[in-house]
Amino acid sequence: MAPQRTLLFALFMLISTVAWDRRQAVTFATLPADRANPEGITVDDAGNVFVADFEVKGSPPGHVVAFDRNGKFLRDMAIAGSSNLLLGIAFQQSTGKLLVIDFGNGQVLRVDPVSGAATPFTVIGPGSGLNGLTFDKAGNVYVSDSFQGAIFKVPPTGGAATLWKQDPLLTTTGVPPFGANGIAFNKAESFLFVANTGNDTIVRIANAGATGGAADVLTNSINGADGLAIDENDNIWVCANQADEIVIVDPTGKAIGKLGDFDGLKKGAPDGLLFPASLVFEGDSVLVTNLSLDLRLFGFNAVDSQWAAQVTRHTVARLPKKILTPPAR
Repeated sequence: MAPQRTLLFALFMLISTVAWDRRQAVTFATLPADRANPEGITVDDAGNVFVADFEVKGSPPGHVVAFDRNGKFLRDMAIAGSSNLLLGIAFQQSTGKLLVIDFGNGQVLRVDPVSGAATPFTVIGPGSGLNGLTFDKAGNVYVSDSFQGAIFKVPPTGGAATLWKQDPLLTTTGVPPFGANGIAFNKAESFLFVANTGNDTIVRIANAGATGGAADVLTNSINGADGLAIDENDNIWVCANQADEIVIVDPTGKAIGKLGDFDGLKKGAPDGLLFPASLVFEGDSVLVTNLSLDLRLFGFNAVDSQWAAQVTRHTVARLPKKILTPPAR
């Protein structure tokens, strides 16, 4: 082997031993042809997967699409009384019903996961930007508000929401123009972690019980930090919607893994990740919604806007739930 080629080969081998092992995202499920822009995602006790659509080009009502644990289509539920802009979705353990954020109407709906019948769970109203939701061990529901830079708390039975925390760290003037987004507690429930999409940050809020305590930025530079989930080791898995990847940080904010990438379009569907919005753990896998949103519809051009505009079939992706951190040298 020529000296130059030997040097290049050695350099390649060095890089390959320290780069993130991204693991290719594969398609788990494809939405029906008349559904688009999957955003929120959750899984029931049987492993069935439910996806809420943020259909910017659609019309009311909004839709929730269900798949079985293997990605086989089960049903498409029209959520009567909702807007076409649905976001966060999660099962309420005490009732077995789905809670679905209706972004367009500033409310959270309680939805029957079979019929799709819906009733209001809580209403925040005009001017809000309700986005993500999570629960504490007592069953209280926490809802992020991207526009008011706030976290609201709702009792398990629903009803009036109280302001749990409002902070400048939860607002943004960045792009995409959403502040507080994905939210989750650590195992001890000592902190609530909130993705700020426009600021590319993860905000950490001390849990003071009835209200939120001090807030600080745990880490920066997650490009379009969107949905997040926290694993059994308190590592934070974050959808970087403008980098088309999943970024995993430890409790100190240090990146310990990156998964997935955008590998182009195949027959109008994303290959890999394209504007990943939300994720959920299911066994040894991570399921991720490909929102594939063209931000030019909101007046913002972004690096993947023109790719998103070409998407004709919308998908949910799957990745292995495995972190392979580059070795220290």
